[in-house]
Amino acid sequence: MGEQQTLKPAIEQLQQQFDQLGTPDTFVTAKFTADSGFHSEVNLEFMATTGLDAYMADTAFRSRNPLFQQSETYLTEQEKRRLKRSKGRPRLFNSGDFHFDEENLTSQCPAGKSLWLSVNNIETAGRQYVRFSGYLKDCRVCSLQRQCMRKAPTKQGRQVQFEINRAEKRVSYTDKMRVKIDSSPGRREYSKRLGAIEPVFGNITVNKGMNKFTLRGQEKVNAQWQMYCLVHNIEKLRGSLH
Repeated sequence: MGEQQTLKPAIEQLQQQFDQLGTPDTFVTAKFTADSGFHSEVNLEFMATTGLDAYMADTAFRSRNPLFQQSETYLTEQEKRRLKRSKGRPRLFNSGDFHFDEENLTSQCPAGKSLWLSVNNIETAGRQYVRFSGYLKDCRVCSLQRQCMRKAPTKQGRQVQFEINRAEKRVSYTDKMRVKIDSSPGRREYSKRLGAIEPVFGNITVNKGMNKFTLRGQEKVNAQWQMYCLVHNIEKLRGSLH
């Protein structure tokens, strides 16, 4: 949530700067990209009001890319990161491993035990979900416990969530962005971040050595950041003259 809440004030401040420069219509022709740290239904709804042609990745963006799905390197690195996060534990069961009967609102776990409906009305980004929980007495003695839960259960059994009413759901801003960014033009636009945005942070943090602020207070921190950005831009202007 840390990055998500900074998007709106940053965009509003940028618009104010364009107004002061006498170019208030810049957003109409500009393109905007942001990584998954800024992706949320609230932010996407806000971006739709700005006039910016936005491309904002979600956390599953790479996994939907056919090129990444066929890449052994990507899959290997994904598994390495997963093993590092899970400290070598095996992959846990996900919702696809559970049986779910939407008509009768019942569910069974991979061990064949019935789960109970714990929450029947969850709404996220325009989608509706129900949540089931395993009975604690079943989960405590289950032979598949290590494949299902990160820790041995003490207060509650395994929880799992399923989407419902898919045919009736409204098209959310998340759905619209998923279609846009998964398109060939969308992937091309988003890929430009590698050459346009990331080198800026690489130069400032690595080459300039500013991997953390050394001052305290918003005014001083802003001044320090603007100074580094000024040096970065002067270098770009100097390079363009050669």
